[in-house]
Amino acid sequence: MDKPQRGYWCECWTGDLVERTWPALRASFDAYSAPQADRCFAVALRTISPALDPEASEEAWSWLYEGRILTRRAVLRAEPCTVSVTHASTRITWTIRPVLFLPLAYRQGFELPACAYDFKPRDSHPQ
Repeated sequence: MDKPQRGYWCECWTGDLVERTWPALRASFDAYSAPQADRCFAVALRTISPALDPEASEEAWSWLYEGRILTRRAVLRAEPCTVSVTHASTRITWTIRPVLFLPLAYRQGFELPACAYDFKPRDSHPQ
């Protein structure tokens, strides 16, 4: 990728509705097409639906059967989208936002700054 590329940033957040904690980011995914972006929601909802309580499972399948087309249309118009289900006291929210992915600088053949060599990996096995 040598120039900016349009795409979508997908995230999954959870929050506890009883404890009113700040939502926590659980996963993120970069998508380069509208079908790929809305598929991340569909795969996640199909995967977790068997573990959800009946109401949350119904919310999930309602989106899969009826709401998904609205999400796809919004994504194709480059509009942000959100899908949420509530399981017990946990609110699970997936978001899709249109983004512009920027290419990273080509680093091969360049010398790293001196400070890069100051950090040594720690032994993860205590003696």
